[in-house]
Amino acid sequence: MSALAIEYHKGGLFLPRLGLWLDPHEPRPGAVFVSHAHSDHIARHREVILSPPTARLLRLRLGGERREHVLPYGEAREFRPGAVPFRLTLLPAGHILGSAMAFIEAGNESLLYTGDFKLRPGLAAEPCELRTADILVMETTFGRSRYVFPPEATVWREVAQFCRAAMDDGVTPVLLAYSLGKSQEVLCGLADEGFEFVLHEQTHRITRLYQEMGRRFASCHKFEGQPVGERVVLWPPGALRTKLLTATRGLRCAIISGWALDSSCRYRFGVDAAFPISDHADYPGLLEAVQRVTPRKVWTVHGYAAEFADVLRRQGCDALALSEPDQLTLALGA
Repeated sequence: MSALAIEYHKGGLFLPRLGLWLDPHEPRPGAVFVSHAHSDHIARHREVILSPPTARLLRLRLGGERREHVLPYGEAREFRPGAVPFRLTLLPAGHILGSAMAFIEAGNESLLYTGDFKLRPGLAAEPCELRTADILVMETTFGRSRYVFPPEATVWREVAQFCRAAMDDGVTPVLLAYSLGKSQEVLCGLADEGFEFVLHEQTHRITRLYQEMGRRFASCHKFEGQPVGERVVLWPPGALRTKLLTATRGLRCAIISGWALDSSCRYRFGVDAAFPISDHADYPGLLEAVQRVTPRKVWTVHGYAAEFADVLRRQGCDALALSEPDQLTLALGA
Protein backbone atom coordinates (compact mmCIF):
# COMPACT_ATOMS: atom_id res chain seq x y z
CA MET A 1 0.00 0.00 0.00
CA SER A 2 1.40 3.39 -1.02
CA ALA A 3 2.24 5.79 1.79
CA LEU A 4 0.16 8.34 -0.13
CA ALA A 5 -2.99 6.23 -0.51
CA ILE A 6 -5.98 8.57 -0.25
CA GLU A 7 -9.66 8.18 0.68
CA TYR A 8 -12.72 10.43 0.33
CA HIS A 9 -14.99 10.88 3.36
CA LYS A 10 -17.99 13.23 3.34
CA GLY A 11 -16.28 16.08 1.53
CA GLY A 12 -12.84 15.62 3.10
CA LEU A 13 -9.80 13.63 2.07
CA PHE A 14 -7.83 11.28 4.33
CA LEU A 15 -4.38 9.75 3.92
CA PRO A 16 -4.68 6.79 6.34
CA ARG A 17 -0.99 5.82 6.51
CA LEU A 18 -0.01 9.43 7.25
CA GLY A 19 -2.89 10.08 9.65
CA LEU A 20 -3.53 13.34 7.76
CA TRP A 21 -6.85 14.93 6.78
CA LEU A 22 -7.19 17.45 3.91
CA ASP A 23 -10.03 20.00 4.21
CA PRO A 24 -12.62 17.80 5.97
CA HIS A 25 -16.05 19.41 6.40
CA GLU A 26 -16.59 17.85 9.83
CA PRO A 27 -14.39 18.02 12.96
CA ARG A 28 -11.71 15.33 12.81
CA PRO A 29 -9.13 14.08 15.31
CA GLY A 30 -5.43 14.16 14.54
CA ALA A 31 -3.69 16.41 12.02
CA VAL A 32 -5.89 18.42 9.63
CA PHE A 33 -4.65 20.57 6.75
CA VAL A 34 -6.89 23.62 6.22
CA SER A 35 -6.27 25.08 2.78
CA HIS A 36 -8.16 28.35 3.36
CA ALA A 37 -10.82 29.95 5.55
CA HIS A 38 -13.99 29.66 3.46
CA SER A 39 -16.82 28.16 5.52
CA ASP A 40 -17.00 24.95 3.48
CA HIS A 41 -13.34 24.19 4.27
CA ILE A 42 -13.25 24.78 8.03
CA ALA A 43 -14.56 23.01 11.13
CA ARG A 44 -13.72 22.81 14.83
CA HIS A 45 -10.70 20.53 14.55
CA ARG A 46 -8.33 20.02 17.49
CA GLU A 47 -5.08 20.29 15.49
CA VAL A 48 -4.62 22.19 12.22
CA ILE A 49 -1.88 22.91 9.68
CA LEU A 50 -2.38 26.19 7.84
CA SER A 51 -0.81 29.41 6.55
CA PRO A 52 -0.42 32.55 8.72
CA PRO A 53 -3.27 34.51 7.02
CA THR A 54 -5.59 31.49 7.19
CA ALA A 55 -4.80 31.14 10.90
CA ARG A 56 -5.89 34.74 11.53
CA LEU A 57 -9.00 34.42 9.38
CA LEU A 58 -9.93 31.14 11.08
CA ARG A 59 -9.70 32.77 14.51
CA LEU A 60 -11.96 35.58 13.29
CA ARG A 61 -14.55 33.32 11.64
CA LEU A 62 -14.60 30.31 13.94
CA GLY A 63 -13.04 31.29 17.26
CA GLY A 64 -12.33 28.56 19.81
CA GLU A 65 -9.08 26.90 20.84
CA ARG A 66 -7.00 24.51 18.75
CA ARG A 67 -3.42 23.49 18.28
CA GLU A 68 -2.06 25.40 15.29
CA HIS A 69 0.91 24.48 13.11
CA VAL A 70 1.34 27.76 11.23
CA LEU A 71 3.62 27.30 8.21
CA PRO A 72 4.98 30.08 6.00
CA TYR A 73 4.86 29.37 2.29
CA GLY A 74 7.78 27.28 1.03
CA GLU A 75 8.97 26.03 4.42
CA ALA A 76 8.97 22.21 4.71
CA ARG A 77 7.91 20.78 8.08
CA GLU A 78 8.02 17.16 9.26
CA PHE A 79 5.00 15.50 10.90
CA ARG A 80 4.20 12.03 12.22
CA PRO A 81 0.57 11.73 13.35
CA GLY A 82 0.24 8.30 11.68
CA ALA A 83 2.32 5.22 10.86
CA VAL A 84 4.41 6.94 8.18
CA PRO A 85 6.23 10.26 8.71
CA PHE A 86 5.89 12.93 6.04
CA ARG A 87 7.15 16.37 5.02
CA LEU A 88 4.61 19.05 4.21
CA THR A 89 5.24 22.32 2.37
CA LEU A 90 2.59 24.99 1.80
CA LEU A 91 2.44 26.70 -1.60
CA PRO A 92 0.25 29.70 -2.53
CA ALA A 93 -2.98 28.61 -4.23
CA GLY A 94 -4.08 31.98 -5.66
CA HIS A 95 -7.66 31.46 -4.44
CA ILE A 96 -8.00 33.98 -1.59
CA LEU A 97 -5.54 35.59 0.81
CA GLY A 98 -3.66 32.83 2.64
CA SER A 99 -5.03 29.99 0.52
CA ALA A 100 -2.51 27.17 0.26
CA MET A 101 -1.79 23.96 -1.59
CA ALA A 102 -0.20 21.09 0.33
CA PHE A 103 2.92 19.49 -1.15
CA ILE A 104 3.41 16.20 0.71
CA GLU A 105 6.46 13.94 0.57
CA ALA A 106 6.43 10.41 2.06
CA GLY A 107 7.88 7.02 1.18
CA ASN A 108 9.84 8.31 -1.86
CA GLU A 109 6.66 9.74 -3.40
CA SER A 110 5.17 13.22 -3.60
CA LEU A 111 1.58 14.48 -3.70
CA LEU A 112 0.25 17.94 -4.48
CA TYR A 113 -3.21 18.75 -3.10
CA THR A 114 -4.45 21.98 -4.68
CA GLY A 115 -7.50 22.76 -2.57
CA ASP A 116 -9.35 25.60 -4.31
CA PHE A 117 -6.89 27.36 -6.62
CA LYS A 118 -6.59 29.86 -9.46
CA LEU A 119 -3.70 30.27 -11.90
CA ARG A 120 -4.82 33.67 -13.21
CA PRO A 121 -3.28 36.48 -11.14
CA GLY A 122 -5.66 37.68 -8.43
CA LEU A 123 -5.80 41.20 -7.03
CA ALA A 124 -6.14 40.35 -3.32
CA ALA A 125 -4.40 36.96 -3.08
CA GLU A 126 -0.88 35.63 -3.41
CA PRO A 127 0.07 34.33 -6.91
CA CYS A 128 -0.37 30.57 -7.34
CA GLU A 129 2.80 28.44 -7.30
CA LEU A 130 2.59 24.91 -8.66
CA ARG A 131 5.20 22.20 -8.13
CA THR A 132 5.80 18.91 -9.96
CA ALA A 133 4.55 15.86 -8.08
CA ASP A 134 3.93 12.14 -8.57
CA ILE A 135 0.27 12.45 -7.57
CA LEU A 136 -2.02 15.42 -8.16
CA VAL A 137 -5.26 15.83 -6.20
CA MET A 138 -7.09 18.79 -7.72
CA GLU A 139 -10.39 20.59 -7.36
CA THR A 140 -12.41 20.78 -10.59
CA THR A 141 -15.19 23.27 -9.82
CA PHE A 142 -15.24 24.54 -13.42
CA GLY A 143 -14.21 21.29 -15.09
CA ARG A 144 -16.36 21.69 -18.21
CA SER A 145 -15.06 23.18 -21.47
CA ARG A 146 -17.69 25.95 -21.51
CA TYR A 147 -16.15 27.58 -18.43
CA VAL A 148 -13.57 29.92 -19.95
CA PHE A 149 -13.41 33.27 -18.19
CA PRO A 150 -12.98 36.50 -20.18
CA PRO A 151 -10.13 38.92 -19.37
CA GLU A 152 -10.79 40.31 -15.91
CA ALA A 153 -9.83 43.88 -16.86
CA THR A 154 -12.70 43.86 -19.37
CA VAL A 155 -15.16 42.55 -16.79
CA TRP A 156 -14.13 45.14 -14.19
CA ARG A 157 -14.84 47.90 -16.73
CA GLU A 158 -18.29 46.43 -17.28
CA VAL A 159 -18.92 46.31 -13.52
CA ALA A 160 -17.89 49.98 -13.22
CA GLN A 161 -20.26 50.91 -16.07
CA PHE A 162 -23.08 49.03 -14.30
CA CYS A 163 -22.47 51.01 -11.10
CA ARG A 164 -22.33 54.39 -12.86
CA ALA A 165 -25.47 53.67 -14.87
CA ALA A 166 -27.35 52.81 -11.68
CA MET A 167 -26.24 56.04 -10.01
CA ASP A 168 -27.21 58.05 -13.11
CA ASP A 169 -30.68 56.50 -12.88
CA GLY A 170 -31.00 57.50 -9.22
CA VAL A 171 -30.70 54.01 -7.71
CA THR A 172 -28.04 52.33 -5.59
CA PRO A 173 -25.72 49.77 -7.19
CA VAL A 174 -25.36 46.63 -5.06
CA LEU A 175 -22.64 44.11 -5.89
CA LEU A 176 -23.29 40.69 -4.38
CA ALA A 177 -20.00 39.01 -3.49
CA TYR A 178 -18.86 36.59 -0.80
CA SER A 179 -17.55 38.41 2.26
CA LEU A 180 -14.20 36.59 2.26
CA GLY A 181 -12.05 36.81 -0.84
CA LYS A 182 -14.47 37.94 -3.55
CA SER A 183 -15.43 41.24 -1.88
CA GLN A 184 -11.78 42.18 -1.47
CA GLU A 185 -11.20 41.37 -5.16
CA VAL A 186 -14.05 43.74 -6.00
CA LEU A 187 -12.50 46.52 -3.93
CA CYS A 188 -9.20 46.02 -5.77
CA GLY A 189 -10.79 45.60 -9.20
CA LEU A 190 -12.66 48.93 -8.88
CA ALA A 191 -9.91 50.75 -6.97
CA ASP A 192 -9.19 53.24 -9.78
CA GLU A 193 -12.84 54.07 -10.53
CA GLY A 194 -13.29 56.67 -7.78
CA PHE A 195 -16.14 54.88 -6.01
CA GLU A 196 -16.81 54.90 -2.29
CA PHE A 197 -18.11 51.65 -0.85
CA VAL A 198 -20.51 50.62 1.89
CA LEU A 199 -19.88 47.13 3.23
CA HIS A 200 -22.04 44.59 5.00
CA GLU A 201 -20.91 44.16 8.62
CA GLN A 202 -19.38 40.74 7.96
CA THR A 203 -17.59 41.96 4.84
CA HIS A 204 -16.29 45.00 6.70
CA ARG A 205 -14.89 42.88 9.54
CA ILE A 206 -12.97 40.64 7.14
CA THR A 207 -11.77 43.60 5.05
CA ARG A 208 -10.33 45.23 8.16
CA LEU A 209 -8.36 42.06 8.89
CA TYR A 210 -7.04 42.11 5.30
CA GLN A 211 -5.92 45.68 5.95
CA GLU A 212 -4.16 44.64 9.15
CA MET A 213 -2.27 42.08 7.05
CA GLY A 214 -1.04 44.78 4.67
CA ARG A 215 -3.70 44.96 1.93
CA ARG A 216 -4.91 48.39 0.77
CA PHE A 217 -8.37 49.16 -0.56
CA ALA A 218 -10.55 51.99 -1.84
CA SER A 219 -12.53 54.09 0.63
CA CYS A 220 -15.06 51.86 2.38
CA HIS A 221 -17.36 52.08 5.39
CA LYS A 222 -19.51 49.67 7.37
CA PHE A 223 -23.24 49.77 6.70
CA GLU A 224 -24.99 50.89 9.89
CA GLY A 225 -28.43 51.75 8.55
CA GLN A 226 -27.38 55.20 7.38
CA PRO A 227 -28.44 56.57 3.97
CA VAL A 228 -26.11 55.13 1.38
CA GLY A 229 -26.08 58.06 -1.02
CA GLU A 230 -24.04 57.75 -4.21
CA ARG A 231 -21.91 54.86 -3.07
CA VAL A 232 -21.50 51.25 -4.17
CA VAL A 233 -22.76 48.61 -1.75
CA LEU A 234 -20.92 45.30 -1.25
CA TRP A 235 -23.25 42.64 0.16
CA PRO A 236 -23.02 38.84 0.64
CA PRO A 237 -25.35 36.96 -1.74
CA GLY A 238 -27.11 35.12 1.09
CA ALA A 239 -27.70 38.14 3.35
CA LEU A 240 -31.15 39.71 3.53
CA ARG A 241 -31.42 43.10 1.84
CA THR A 242 -34.40 44.35 3.85
CA LYS A 243 -32.42 46.83 6.01
CA LEU A 244 -30.54 48.02 2.95
CA LEU A 245 -33.76 48.90 1.15
CA THR A 246 -34.72 51.40 3.86
CA ALA A 247 -31.45 53.31 3.41
CA THR A 248 -31.47 53.62 -0.38
CA ARG A 249 -33.39 55.17 -3.23
CA GLY A 250 -33.92 51.73 -4.71
CA LEU A 251 -31.52 48.92 -5.55
CA ARG A 252 -29.96 47.58 -8.73
CA CYS A 253 -28.15 44.34 -7.96
CA ALA A 254 -25.43 42.35 -9.72
CA ILE A 255 -23.79 39.08 -8.74
CA ILE A 256 -20.00 38.70 -9.05
CA SER A 257 -19.39 35.00 -9.67
CA GLY A 258 -17.79 32.53 -12.01
CA TRP A 259 -21.25 31.02 -12.43
CA ALA A 260 -22.21 34.17 -14.35
CA LEU A 261 -21.10 32.22 -17.43
CA ASP A 262 -24.33 30.22 -17.01
CA SER A 263 -27.34 31.92 -18.61
CA SER A 264 -29.46 30.96 -15.59
CA CYS A 265 -27.23 32.80 -13.08
CA ARG A 266 -29.17 36.09 -13.06
CA TYR A 267 -32.46 34.31 -12.39
CA ARG A 268 -30.99 31.97 -9.78
CA PHE A 269 -29.74 34.90 -7.71
CA GLY A 270 -32.61 37.24 -8.58
CA VAL A 271 -30.38 40.06 -9.86
CA ASP A 272 -30.25 42.55 -12.71
CA ALA A 273 -26.81 41.55 -13.99
CA ALA A 274 -24.13 38.91 -13.53
CA PHE A 275 -20.38 39.36 -14.05
CA PRO A 276 -17.98 36.39 -14.46
CA ILE A 277 -15.19 36.97 -11.96
CA SER A 278 -14.03 33.85 -10.10
CA ASP A 279 -11.40 32.83 -7.56
CA HIS A 280 -11.25 29.32 -9.07
CA ALA A 281 -9.34 28.00 -12.06
CA ASP A 282 -11.36 27.86 -15.26
CA TYR A 283 -11.26 24.91 -17.68
CA PRO A 284 -8.05 25.99 -19.47
CA GLY A 285 -6.47 26.69 -16.07
CA LEU A 286 -7.28 23.18 -14.88
CA LEU A 287 -5.67 21.67 -17.98
CA GLU A 288 -2.62 23.90 -17.58
CA ALA A 289 -2.21 22.83 -13.96
CA VAL A 290 -2.03 19.17 -14.95
CA GLN A 291 0.52 19.97 -17.65
CA ARG A 292 2.73 21.88 -15.23
CA VAL A 293 2.58 19.36 -12.37
CA THR A 294 3.27 16.41 -14.75
CA PRO A 295 1.82 13.79 -12.36
CA ARG A 296 1.68 10.06 -13.05
CA LYS A 297 -1.72 9.92 -11.29
CA VAL A 298 -4.51 12.50 -11.02
CA TRP A 299 -7.42 12.43 -8.57
CA THR A 300 -10.22 14.98 -9.14
CA VAL A 301 -12.58 16.32 -6.47
CA HIS A 302 -15.65 18.58 -6.39
CA GLY A 303 -17.47 20.30 -9.22
CA TYR A 304 -17.26 18.36 -12.48
CA ALA A 305 -14.80 15.83 -11.10
CA ALA A 306 -15.94 12.81 -13.12
CA GLU A 307 -16.24 14.73 -16.38
CA PHE A 308 -12.82 16.33 -16.05
CA ALA A 309 -11.19 13.02 -15.11
CA ASP A 310 -12.68 11.55 -18.29
CA VAL A 311 -11.19 14.41 -20.32
CA LEU A 312 -7.77 13.69 -18.82
CA ARG A 313 -8.04 9.97 -19.56
CA ARG A 314 -8.81 10.77 -23.20
CA GLN A 315 -5.55 12.74 -23.22
CA GLY A 316 -3.62 9.75 -21.91
CA CYS A 317 -3.55 10.60 -18.17
CA ASP A 318 -4.21 8.11 -15.40
CA ALA A 319 -7.09 10.05 -13.84
CA LEU A 320 -10.08 9.18 -11.65
CA ALA A 321 -12.66 11.12 -9.66
CA LEU A 322 -12.51 10.81 -5.87
CA SER A 323 -15.60 12.78 -4.88
CA GLU A 324 -18.21 11.08 -7.10
CA PRO A 325 -18.75 7.92 -9.16
CA ASP A 326 -16.51 8.04 -12.20
CA GLN A 327 -17.76 8.10 -15.76
CA LEU A 328 -15.78 5.28 -17.27
CA THR A 329 -16.06 5.09 -21.05
CA LEU A 330 -15.69 2.06 -23.27
CA ALA A 331 -14.15 2.14 -26.71
CA LEU A 332 -16.51 0.63 -29.29
CA GLY A 333 -15.60 -1.09 -32.52
CA ALA A 334 -13.05 -3.69 -33.57
